[in-house]
Amino acid sequence: MIVDIHGQGFTVTPALAEHVRRRLGFVLTRHSDRIRRVAVRVGDENGPRGGADKYCSIQVHLTDVPVAVIRDVGADLYTVIDRAADRVGRVVVKRIDRTHPVRDPARPGRDRGEPPRSDRA
Repeated sequence: MIVDIHGQGFTVTPALAEHVRRRLGFVLTRHSDRIRRVAVRVGDENGPRGGADKYCSIQVHLTDVPVAVIRDVGADLYTVIDRAADRVGRVVVKRIDRTHPVRDPARPGRDRGEPPRSDRA
């Protein structure tokens, strides 16, 4: 899984880059075979003025599935990264599950959620 991290208006420290990679690893490892690339942008919209303006934008480019994009804003950059990573993990799972239905082991040959057929006449 290729993770591309860029800071908008500041340099991304090795500690911040490691935090981003670790959090994304937690939520995306399960589907890493379906992920082509992850683009992460972190920044501070107001610069030195302060405020709740740190942001994290995550784009996950998947194979045969539309791109998943999440953006979160807050006062603490590490908290913003954690929330964005958790949300993008849930979005990726939903996108993949929509394109590949899960088989129900109790009913071979049938997709879960498929209405039962009435074979009786």
